[in-house]
Amino acid sequence: MKKTNVMLDSISAVKDFVSIVSNYDFDVDLASGRYAVDAKSIMGIFSLDLTKPIQLTAHTDDADKFFAQIQKYIAD
Repeated sequence: MKKTNVMLDSISAVKDFVSIVSNYDFDVDLASGRYAVDAKSIMGIFSLDLTKPIQLTAHTDDADKFFAQIQKYIAD
């Protein structure tokens, strides 16, 4: 399991992010405060507070390619 924070600050960013995440067969969760949603769900993501970084959890040990693809959304 690997974690990072992501920033999804526009509708197009959310669409692109979901498109990338949907290509992977492992689970990816996003958490903001006490709410957690499936990162493959556009509606779920829009239910979160997108004005702040969101914690991403990838449920895999081999996430290097995935993290490379979402690099532009990672908020360090």
